Amino acid sequence: MTTTVRRERQYRQYCGLAAALDAVGERWTLLIVRELLLGPRRYTELIADLPGMGTNLLADRLKKLCAAGIVEREDTVSGHVYRLGPVGERLREPVLALSKWGVALLGEPSADMITRPHWALLAVQAMADASRLPDVTETYEFHVDDETFHLAIDRGTLTAARGPAPEPAMCIRTDATTFVRIGAGALGPFEALATGKLTFTGEPDAVLRCSRVLGLVERPGPVQLD
Repeated sequence: MTTTVRRERQYRQYCGLAAALDAVGERWTLLIVRELLLGPRRYTELIADLPGMGTNLLADRLKKLCAAGIVEREDTVSGHVYRLGPVGERLREPVLALSKWGVALLGEPSADMITRPHWALLAVQAMADASRLPDVTETYEFHVDDETFHLAIDRGTLTAARGPAPEPAMCIRTDATTFVRIGAGALGPFEALATGKLTFTGEPDAVLRCSRVLGLVERPGPVQLD
């Protein structure tokens, strides 16, 4: 499928990267895609989870994304619902890779920074690599503020989804800011445990295995494992 993107300004370069930036390079656009990676959203939900974005700008960006075939709008009896179309779904891996790259640029959050608990699920998808534990089959459950999701690994394959796990090897509870700080390397996972910012139930060794899957035990930080 070939998608033609009409924009007021384009790079006019015969290059894949330039074409991608013509489609999604405007400010806020990829953050809209981030929200839709977790499933269909209503306009009011999008504006609530994109603090700092004006309603007119959101409407403009959604209009352009729909015109490009990246986002689809479904009309329901209770209003419009926006979801990623097939072209937009192909952005999943690039966006997760960019998120993984960007988390290394995060330091301590400033007082005016905002986070949302459902962003933690995307962070886990970006960070997790089941090949780090090729012989393990188990599930980890996360409670980040009011968001619950789980990560299942099965001998090198990985599945992440919203909702509780049937039989998790361990359950972690924390807040969204602490979760992001751990992912950014600003706070070690075991330092968070020691200070009470993170709690868990289940097998202690499962915490070590989960940290390895997420790449946390190999990062420099306040606390490291041998």
